Amino acid sequence: MQRKLIILSFAALAIAGCAEQAAIKPTENSAGQGVQNVQVAETEPAKVPGSPKEAETPTVVTSGSFVKGEHTTLGNASIITENGKTFLEFDQNFKTDSGPDLLVILHRQKQPKIYGITEKEYVSLGRLQKTSGKQRYAIPDNIKIAEFASTAIWCRAFNATFGYAAFSK
Repeated sequence: MQRKLIILSFAALAIAGCAEQAAIKPTENSAGQGVQNVQVAETEPAKVPGSPKEAETPTVVTSGSFVKGEHTTLGNASIITENGKTFLEFDQNFKTDSGPDLLVILHRQKQPKIYGITEKEYVSLGRLQKTSGKQRYAIPDNIKIAEFASTAIWCRAFNATFGYAAFSK
C-alpha cells in the first residue's frame, strides 16, 4: 500500500510539473533554429482630435480566419498598416491553447504543415503574447508581405502548428 502511495505521489508531481511548465510565460527568447526575433508593438492609442500628430486610420492589407491545426484556434488575423508601419493583429475573438514555446509566424504556404515545418518556410514575429484576446505584432520593414500566405501559432518545442489563418488575396 505504501509503495502505491509513493508511485501516485511521483505521478502527481510529474503531472503538476508538466502543467506548470506549459503555463510558464517565458521572459527571454530561446536561442536556436534561426528564428528571427522581432520587437512586439503595443496597440496605438486612439486618435485625439486636435492633437499635434493625429494617428493614421489603420488600413487592412489582408486578413484571414484561424482554423484548427494541432489545437483548436479561433478568431481573425489581419495585416494592417498604420502610421507607416506594418503589423499583424489578432482580433478580440482570438483564442488558442497554452503550450511551451509558442511563436507567432508568417508562413509562405496558405496551409502550413501541422508537423515538421522548416526554417525556410516561415519568419517569426516573436513569442505569442497571450492565448486569447486582441494583440499586435510589428512586422519589420525588410519582410515582404507578398511572400507570405498565412500566419500561424507554432510550437517550436514540438514543431507543431496549433492553428493558422490563410490570408485572402
